[in-house]
Amino acid sequence: MKKTNLILASLLSCSLMLGGCAGKQTSSDSDTGKTTLTFFHRWPKEPEKSYFEEVVKEFEKQHPDIDIKTEAVLNDSYKDKIKVMTGTNTPPDVYFSWSDEFARQFVRGNIALDLTSYYKKDSAWSSKLVQSQIKPYTVNKKIYGVPVTMDGKMFFYNKDIFDKLGLKAPTNWNELLNVLSVLKKKHYTALEFGSQDTWTISHYVGTLNQRMIKPDVLSKDYNSKTGTFTDKGYVKALEKLEELVPYFNKNTNSIDHEYARQQFSNGKAAMFYAETAEIKLFGPTKFKIGMFNFPKVEDGKVNATNLTGSPEGFMISSKTKHPKEAMEFLEFLTSKQMGEKLVKEVGKYSAVNDTANSSNSTPEQLEAVDNILQAKEMAPWFGMAIDARIADAYLTGAQLMLNGDKTPKEVMKDVQKAAASVRAESKK
Repeated sequence: MKKTNLILASLLSCSLMLGGCAGKQTSSDSDTGKTTLTFFHRWPKEPEKSYFEEVVKEFEKQHPDIDIKTEAVLNDSYKDKIKVMTGTNTPPDVYFSWSDEFARQFVRGNIALDLTSYYKKDSAWSSKLVQSQIKPYTVNKKIYGVPVTMDGKMFFYNKDIFDKLGLKAPTNWNELLNVLSVLKKKHYTALEFGSQDTWTISHYVGTLNQRMIKPDVLSKDYNSKTGTFTDKGYVKALEKLEELVPYFNKNTNSIDHEYARQQFSNGKAAMFYAETAEIKLFGPTKFKIGMFNFPKVEDGKVNATNLTGSPEGFMISSKTKHPKEAMEFLEFLTSKQMGEKLVKEVGKYSAVNDTANSSNSTPEQLEAVDNILQAKEMAPWFGMAIDARIADAYLTGAQLMLNGDKTPKEVMKDVQKAAASVRAESKK
């Protein structure tokens, strides 16, 4: 939370600039006789940048009466900017949104358009979406978003090393610790981890919480109005994370996720916890890659097999003057043709059924897609499931815990304070 004043000033400046730009976009409708849609996403870099540019170009070609003005900023900047933009009188017609709590904040603010009627009206389109990926955009039985990609988090491992040592993919926590112990004794970096950016910690924390704490307790605590985080399972979950520290590479807090991924890809680590969408980023490896879901925790209470992961997609502004055209664009974006293009050119998995196949995916990618489709239920990304202020206290504390500077109990005391503050504010 450093440089708060500078950030606030920047956001206010951005808001003023957006107000001026929005006026120009509105006038372009009358100037050209075309409908102009504004489209905002978080991928200004390749390969996603070109993908969305090509989707827009093809849509405009098929819809000559519609122009789409695109803007994109990087991940962290997007989180701040979209909140500013949706607070103006002329927000983007179509905007990217993570699912779960991140999406729900737009619903609570009456910023997101209810898309339920479009889903029902065009069942030929909506039935082709992977249905489990729609749920995270659903609030009170109403659908507010369209999932474009799906993803999950899994342990990836070097099959050559495992075969050499006679190891098998673990199915429970004790087996995982035994595998890690053998790897360490044989002088391998057992589990590569880069925790410089705290979101990587969130995937461990969120999964362990989901494995060890009852769903009704998680639901209450992840709700900003009722969360207390006093269940003893939260401390136990952090203690489980501590058990992995001896098997991580040294100085995890000084290493970012990209470097850790490179170490695994280069064969310098036996295991790596990563998103399935990263398989393409592993590049060609000199070893065979295996994968397995986060194992069952024996002293956990529930949720032994859920897969951590969430879809990413788009919402439509409740203030848009062109809801029909905006929805036409999202349906085009989630057509089978564009879904196959996404898999082939970007390496991410489309939320449209039957878009990953042997012509555009590796065997590992097909296995990953199958794991997502076979998951009985998806556990949301931790950072998107709870209020950002609580997540910040949680992950900052966990990062210190990894260095040995805080205990799990101390971390949870900070989380409880943050939750109390958020809870009090929500009652105003």
